[in-house]
Amino acid sequence: MTSIRTERLLLRPARPEDAEAMFEVLSDPEAMRFWSTPPHESVERTRAWIDRMIVSHACGWHGDFLVEHDGLVVGNAGFSRASEVGFIIRRDCWGQGFGREAASATIAYGFETLDLPAVTADVDPRNLASLGLLESLGFARTGFAERTFNVGGQWVDSLYLTLERPDLHPPGC
Repeated sequence: MTSIRTERLLLRPARPEDAEAMFEVLSDPEAMRFWSTPPHESVERTRAWIDRMIVSHACGWHGDFLVEHDGLVVGNAGFSRASEVGFIIRRDCWGQGFGREAASATIAYGFETLDLPAVTADVDPRNLASLGLLESLGFARTGFAERTFNVGGQWVDSLYLTLERPDLHPPGC
């Protein structure tokens, strides 16, 4: 079973019993404000989301993790598509560096274990916190598109970012 340990976090595969904890994250309108789907309206929807993660892992995709701190599931980090990184952390855990720690570990895993040549991100341009975090990790803005997601009846735009694997592109090259 693929897991990642950081200084304070455990990034691990989802389990059925994680639905309630993740529902707290995915049902929070503020935490989901810039997510690509509306907040979950029921724990059943979160269970289905968790089930898809479990099936994906069983079928060989080991790039999507739940984030645990001191035994409590506090979010999700991983690759939703081949090289596209994403992360979400419980609102009551914001400001503690968990997003940065989880994203950094996920990106390193993508380069080292999944052998990705680059990691990409698709961010709502209004999500200044995520943009700042990704850019501080070395991501560069590579594109913009209007009306890429319809979230709860509202069209939102996408800002695209990329981080090249360092060993493929040494400084100055």
